[in-house]
Amino acid sequence: MDTRNPSSSASSSHQWNYHVFLSFRGEDTRKSFTDHLFATLKQKGVFAFRDDKKLEKGKPISPELSKAIEESLFAIVILSKNYASSTWCLDELVKIMECREKMGRIVLPIFYDVDPSVVRKQTGTYAQAFDEHEIRFQENIEKVHMWRVALEDVANLSGWSLKDRPESEFIQDIVKMISQKLSYAFPRDTKGLVGVDSQLKELMSLLAIGSNDVRIIGILGMGGIGKTTLAKAIYWKVFSEFEGGCFITNIREVSENFGLLPLQQKLICDILMEENVNIRDVDDGVHMIKNRLCHKRVLLVLDDVNQFKQLENLAGKPNWFGQGSRVIITTRDEHLLIRHKVYDIYEAPELDDDDALRLFSLKAFNKDHPVKNYLEMSKHFVNYAKGLPLAIDVLGSFLYNRRKEEWESVLDRLKKFPEKDIMKILQISFDGLQENEKGIFLYIAYFFNMKDKDYVVKGSH
Repeated sequence: MDTRNPSSSASSSHQWNYHVFLSFRGEDTRKSFTDHLFATLKQKGVFAFRDDKKLEKGKPISPELSKAIEESLFAIVILSKNYASSTWCLDELVKIMECREKMGRIVLPIFYDVDPSVVRKQTGTYAQAFDEHEIRFQENIEKVHMWRVALEDVANLSGWSLKDRPESEFIQDIVKMISQKLSYAFPRDTKGLVGVDSQLKELMSLLAIGSNDVRIIGILGMGGIGKTTLAKAIYWKVFSEFEGGCFITNIREVSENFGLLPLQQKLICDILMEENVNIRDVDDGVHMIKNRLCHKRVLLVLDDVNQFKQLENLAGKPNWFGQGSRVIITTRDEHLLIRHKVYDIYEAPELDDDDALRLFSLKAFNKDHPVKNYLEMSKHFVNYAKGLPLAIDVLGSFLYNRRKEEWESVLDRLKKFPEKDIMKILQISFDGLQENEKGIFLYIAYFFNMKDKDYVVKGSH
């Protein structure tokens, strides 16, 4: 497939109005393959442009058609036996390849009952078509040369070849690929992800997407610090650079309740875009991951890992994946990452005071800053959460649209007894600690509640 990044095309200064532009030879495929493909794309929510007009022979493509090509994120070129006999199709193709070059549009060729070499070298029916074109356009031979170059260029792109496959199965594969590419083509809104942009820059540096080595990166931090949010942001940002990807959430919880087998199944199905895979047991899953993904450039996120066996059976070694692959592991346990010999570890930071206040304001007021007469109380709540994004989120959301008297009452209660959701957040972090670490956590928790240091030391003995 065209390996360029669809997200860069989608976010360019040019406006798009269609997901896909279909270029096809009407007499070959209009009432068969193209019609079925168009209907399936529409069914899956993919907005495709298809020119249904019967065209006069020799007429140049209309300004409307040229505009539709420019305003489509993808172009699917259905290269059939008689595609080259249509000057209209050839003009379309020149425009499509021009948009690929100048605007970063994605071009996906389909070789429909024609071999790519026939298109590339213009032999067979393509040779016959160009014999006629060279006679007809002998006074404008440069135009014929442009058509030849466009055909050669599109044939050199990786695409789909029908061969002897059933059309329905073939179309499903195409639509699945388009749907997946579209899922990651448009940048996610990170407005509410306060403090994430600077963290993304550091992670991007560690990932070094252009490098062909296989890198396993760890994101380390306590529960509620924002590891999963950060991993999702980086996943959406770079997914389109890979041949396949998978984001497995809540590994701790899933493996405890259901074991590793469903996690292995999700990994393989998501990356290979298969509905289901038959894995007999965990060892069989390891074998399948190694053998089916070792030549594929993948992006894999393993979220909330808490046991080494999870890493052993999901991403045991870098050579399980193809060159240029990236694996991101989020965990609270630094020793797991060290034992797994990850390439590097990124420690998720707490929010600084400014970002913490901004996040709180977004949740409590739906604004970047606290409203008048609430600034000091907002600072108290932010100080209570101590830079923990999840705690700030819960506090702000709880206080949204409440009266000032209620804020004062909640703040007074928090000094004595944490709100249930805050306690649950802290409990998540507490449960993941070793015994000696739990003592330290309690020590810190007392400080959160403004207890005297001597009281804390005395209470811990």
